[in-house]
Amino acid sequence: EDVFNIYMNAITEAYDPHTNYFSPKASALFKQSMSLSLEGIGAQLQTDNDYTKIARIIPGGPAEKSDLLHNNDLITGVAQGNDGEMVDVIGWRIDEVVKLIKGPKGTTVRIQFLPAKTGVNGPSKEIKLVRDKIKLEDQAAKKNVIHYNANGKDLKLGVITLPNFYMDFDAYQKGDKDYRSTTRDVKQLIVELQKEGIDGLAIDLRNNGGGSLPEAINLAGLFIKDGPVVQIKNSNNQVQVQNDEDKQVVYGGPLVVMTNRFSASASEIFAGAIQDYQRGVIVGESTFGKGTVQTVLDLGRFINDKEEVGQLNLTIQKFYRVTGSSTQNKGVTPDVKLPTALDATQYGESSSPNALPWDVIKSASFQKTPDVNANIIAGLNKSYQERTKVDPALKKFIVDTEELRKNLADTKISLNEATRKREMDEAEKKKLANDKDKLDTKLPPKDGKEGVAVKELTKMDDQYLREGLLILSELVTKRIG
Repeated sequence: EDVFNIYMNAITEAYDPHTNYFSPKASALFKQSMSLSLEGIGAQLQTDNDYTKIARIIPGGPAEKSDLLHNNDLITGVAQGNDGEMVDVIGWRIDEVVKLIKGPKGTTVRIQFLPAKTGVNGPSKEIKLVRDKIKLEDQAAKKNVIHYNANGKDLKLGVITLPNFYMDFDAYQKGDKDYRSTTRDVKQLIVELQKEGIDGLAIDLRNNGGGSLPEAINLAGLFIKDGPVVQIKNSNNQVQVQNDEDKQVVYGGPLVVMTNRFSASASEIFAGAIQDYQRGVIVGESTFGKGTVQTVLDLGRFINDKEEVGQLNLTIQKFYRVTGSSTQNKGVTPDVKLPTALDATQYGESSSPNALPWDVIKSASFQKTPDVNANIIAGLNKSYQERTKVDPALKKFIVDTEELRKNLADTKISLNEATRKREMDEAEKKKLANDKDKLDTKLPPKDGKEGVAVKELTKMDDQYLREGLLILSELVTKRIG
């Protein structure tokens, strides 16, 4: 199956980097990632020599509730039901072990394992678990509140981190009113943040590789009244405009969207719409540049055999911003660019040899908001440039980023032992210096006033988010002023 998977993708990717064959196993993982759920015991596994090791117990699952399985336990056998034969899984591939452990909600599985405390030399134990539906909360949207004192005013800045654009399609099609989706989760988080009295909001899309196209459209609708969000063109050059039909604006306050080079696809649709409507400020790096749309074809539909044969993710369309510009290859350019160590020619859609070209179509009809204009963007960039000269943490971050860029560009490694040892010693000294700087560095006082700086932001190692929130705080104070 693995060899066939590699062979088929070698063929499909000769035409387009995003037309892919998914084996039955890969197809199941894709559906799992989109629904943020699976049915099993609630344990993430990894290979440890000949053993399958429990890498992490997922909160709320049967494994955690039993309080008998723990991280680093080694699974040696799996049996089905109350009296099924115990199958020795030592030396098995991890995906085959997972296949035995996973199963429908309500069914029983027995696990034989070596506890981490005793290791491979200790006696094995057996546990009986009833499988259940497991929610993968680590991939769901999360919120946080950061405090910042700007000109004597204590601001509450909300942050929503969004790892991907997910939607439980199966639950939706079955009519489940409580189906999981990005927009539903983010809407609830915004309501909670508003109850906490936030003054501004940052949506963190860094490393968000995309997901559900409808969710990107619906999410944008939480921040604009109504109107087109994205345009889609098929192979016949027919253009369809996808609109936000809901006139409700869930959040209308100051908004920042954080992006990096690995923000792709649905992330770019959302960030592009926010930028085109002048609804918020995009901060960070230029995005990945994936401007194509795929459809999922269940290959089992074309054969009579009931055996699982996987699915085909087929590129059928390109999407465009409401301005008519494609995000293909170029991505979304931030309003405020932060330092990056990544070379755009090596990371992103444009680095793929068979990527489709960038182009432009007619603009859709839409109404910009007055929230963010060219003067505001210019002012934010001016403030950022001033901080690069006086903010110790930001100055060091710029230097470190440039050094990392040089290291990534240097693909040569010395084979001389003395040279390698000297390089490693220098790297260790820099690491120790960096760790010390993280403890010592504080933001400079605003307007030259002592004590008027940052509360929780001084504790942040994430310089990108720290800078994004400083920009957000300036947006807030401009609106207040």
